[in-house]
Amino acid sequence: METYTLAGGCFWCLDAVYRSLDGVEDVVSGYIGGSLGHPSYEAVCTGMTGHAEAVQVTFDPDVIPRDVILDVFFTLHDPRQLNRQGNDVGTQYRSAMFPADDEQRSRFEAAIERAADVWDGRVVTTIEPLGRFWVAEDYHQDFFAKNPNQGYCMAVALPKVNKVRRSYAQYVKAA
Repeated sequence: METYTLAGGCFWCLDAVYRSLDGVEDVVSGYIGGSLGHPSYEAVCTGMTGHAEAVQVTFDPDVIPRDVILDVFFTLHDPRQLNRQGNDVGTQYRSAMFPADDEQRSRFEAAIERAADVWDGRVVTTIEPLGRFWVAEDYHQDFFAKNPNQGYCMAVALPKVNKVRRSYAQYVKAA
């Protein structure tokens, strides 16, 4: 098993997409990259803590390739938007990758290069030190599955889930 820590806007969308893929064993939503210990959702939402909403995706690279996990990341959010995703604005919604070691850093750098080819070279995704990952409140875990009719899930998360399901159909879990 391997774990990637990724931030690409609201963690509800990342969580929903990665949970739908074969070989993904676990997805944990949380906060990373900031200065406040034990941050709460309310504190992170102010944009004053320096944390990003992120997920830790644990997967089996024998089932789903490492590069697919990373290419999905660059498919499900717009890595050209600095400190935002759509109407979600602030550093807490930045596009960032947090490598656990030099091998992951190399993979992340290669993924950014691939994404730059797709996104006309305008990728603003950063690679930042892993640091402490703070697990988000329980109600944020698997939020999309627990709240499929919630407005944000319907308007923002569902289209992203459907886009990845179409683009990576061979890796989508059977219903």
